[in-house]
Amino acid sequence: MFNKHKILEKMDRSAWGGGESWAASGQALDTRYERRHSRWYEQCLMGMPFHFIVGLPAVVMVPSLVVHGEGFWRDLPPGLATTLWAVGAAFLITLFVLHRMTRFPGTQAVVYVVPLVSAVFALTWALLLGVAPVDERVLWGGYVASLLWFLVGYAAAQRFRRPRFALVPLGEARHLTETEESRLYRLEVPRLGAQRIDGIIADLRSDELNQEWVRFLTKCTLHGIPVYQIKQIDESRTGRVKYEHLADTELVSWLPSPLYSACKRGLDICGAMLLLPLLAPIMLATAWAIRRDSSGPVFFLQWRMGHRGRPFRIYKFRSMYCDMKGKEFASGEDDPRITPVGRVIRKYRLDELPQLLNVLKGDMSFIGPRPEPVDLSQWYEQDIPLFSYRRVVRPGISGWAQVEQGYAAEVDDMAIKLQYDFYYIKHFSLWLDVLILLRTLKTIGTGFGAR
Repeated sequence: MFNKHKILEKMDRSAWGGGESWAASGQALDTRYERRHSRWYEQCLMGMPFHFIVGLPAVVMVPSLVVHGEGFWRDLPPGLATTLWAVGAAFLITLFVLHRMTRFPGTQAVVYVVPLVSAVFALTWALLLGVAPVDERVLWGGYVASLLWFLVGYAAAQRFRRPRFALVPLGEARHLTETEESRLYRLEVPRLGAQRIDGIIADLRSDELNQEWVRFLTKCTLHGIPVYQIKQIDESRTGRVKYEHLADTELVSWLPSPLYSACKRGLDICGAMLLLPLLAPIMLATAWAIRRDSSGPVFFLQWRMGHRGRPFRIYKFRSMYCDMKGKEFASGEDDPRITPVGRVIRKYRLDELPQLLNVLKGDMSFIGPRPEPVDLSQWYEQDIPLFSYRRVVRPGISGWAQVEQGYAAEVDDMAIKLQYDFYYIKHFSLWLDVLILLRTLKTIGTGFGAR
């Protein structure tokens, strides 16, 4: 309820002139409620328009000028027009994918420029090969120009666009700390002053949030400064959804898109059919090395809990000795049960190759939460009722938890792994799958990050 005496007291002070200076200062402060990079020239330089206005023409035109000289457009050589369209399309596709992937936690676009630009231009060249005449010097010149543009551009943006948030130090938000990815400006009073920030972080459910702070947050929103609930920022910084946050949401809003699920299944089938013959020599060599290394079968078969709670038998190359007992999962890199060959194939994920058969059968997808052994899964469900919700999507050969955390080597790690799986389900999309695929390929190529 409103306090009538307090209202009258404020009106009385205003009548005597005490509120005039407050109002003047308030209006002055209002003019400074401005979001970072919100001015038109900042949006052009730091946003997508700069890529369209400057980057696209430069990437398309400069290679042609270098190869064919000035005036090349007056009499286009054979295949040059098609090549210019292809370079422009490849540039825009790369830009769009990089822009969508940078929404996810810990994603530095500059790290993925080389593999993504290379993949897009290689696919463009393959699609045009034998279909239309191509000026290969201009095409690969466009590839080099795109690499330089994105590497320099995103490296500069990463330096100048480190997010700066204002923190309302009440409730759970008071425990938030600054990270390398973002800076925090702790507010002592509900005013920004001369600060230009990217957003406000607050615990909107806190009982400590009084009317003065609520009016301040409303004013920030009216001036185009977003206000984030602490839960949103926590998820965006960690890439995990905590169990208590999941329990507070409507699970129906987390149901994966049926359209993308169907498209993803089609991509899984095409990918498995393409990779099986290509990887057959590697699989045969791995099988031969396992037989020479230790006695026992080449393959390891185990019942896992699959999509919508349907058990299935998973196929893997055996990486442990057969005559040594222990847990149902490896307890770290120094687990004595792992064979010498097993350490190598685990490091480069070669032990997962037989799961291409599981993908073809429909038991698994390339990307998704890792399937747990049936007994272990049932044990988790006794303590965590929502544990089974991770089966709303098909399990995967690689997943968000694997690229962020690695393989969970201890039971205690499973709680964190589950938070990563919940995040994947909440943000189930093509762009997150592409990001996971790129990180997985990095692990396969370098062995870094594997367990």
